[in-house]
Amino acid sequence: MVRPSISSLLVAALCWTTTLVQAHTVISYPGWRGDNLITNTTFPYGMQWMYPCGGMPLTTNRTLWPIGGGAIAIQPGWFQGHATAFFYINMGFGTDGPDGGPINMSFPMTPVFQITGPSKAPYPGSFCLPQVPLPVNTTVNVGDNATIQVVETAVHGAALYSCVDITFAEPAQVPEVNASNCYNSSDIGFNNVYSMAIPGTVTTTFLGNGSVDVTTSGATSSLRSSSGFWAWSVSVVVAATFWSVF
Repeated sequence: MVRPSISSLLVAALCWTTTLVQAHTVISYPGWRGDNLITNTTFPYGMQWMYPCGGMPLTTNRTLWPIGGGAIAIQPGWFQGHATAFFYINMGFGTDGPDGGPINMSFPMTPVFQITGPSKAPYPGSFCLPQVPLPVNTTVNVGDNATIQVVETAVHGAALYSCVDITFAEPAQVPEVNASNCYNSSDIGFNNVYSMAIPGTVTTTFLGNGSVDVTTSGATSSLRSSSGFWAWSVSVVVAATFWSVF
């Protein structure tokens, strides 16, 4: 399992800032399948756009991760295009997939959340979720294998993928999480993700010229947020504050 250094990744970033890559992510804890900050003839648009793990094969050197859930730290500011981004963190179980990894990554570990960065330009910094739970209604045993998938949705709607392959272990077997490997930079913020409920009737009319007309009856729209996400985000903010390094 690769734990990337800042210096090695800075070299990679400098090599590719002249290309049209945007919004790339590095998993700094608990690890990373490998450096997929790459654009070449095989991946002309960049490796990280490739589902499910950014073009990286399964690692042979898994990282131990607590059986009851644990920390995930991410550096979101590699290359341009990170002023805002949506993040999803998923898990896949087992080794029945085509590359010896999970057969799917359809088990969410957190609700979707948004980060805000200082600018659209590349920037340093990290954010960390100190206690990411297992997906709901899942049970694992010590020694089971799984893969954590981090998905970033860029501002133009495309998704980037990074993964870390783990083996579940008792917390005492896992390297300590502290302020050196799990911290939140002061210039990276978090936003709740809301849904807009549109009361009334939505009417779709297919016009003869091939266009579509959508009209809504009803006076106002209401703004709703997920109470489940609000509770989760509060707990994250409290825990994140404990680990913050300014």
